[in-house]
Amino acid sequence: MAKKGLTLPEPLEDYVTTRVQLARMQMLPIELRHAIESAKLPLHHGDPFDRMLIAQARTEELTLVSADSRFRRYDVELLPA
Repeated sequence: MAKKGLTLPEPLEDYVTTRVQLARMQMLPIELRHAIESAKLPLHHGDPFDRMLIAQARTEELTLVSADSRFRRYDVELLPA
């Protein structure tokens, strides 16, 4: 059974672009140092995307916002959602 998709009021690209601008967010590209840090992380979390977020936060000294309790197992500043 397929998951129901998210219904947006406008095309995905437009929706995301305008929300990023409105929130004054800055996009963080994935760099080689992030990938290397991700590979060094202990396997507390199996999702590679989440592991990359953790690696980026550690490398860039950023705070992560997440409700995922597995993030607490890593040495990363975390703000619970």
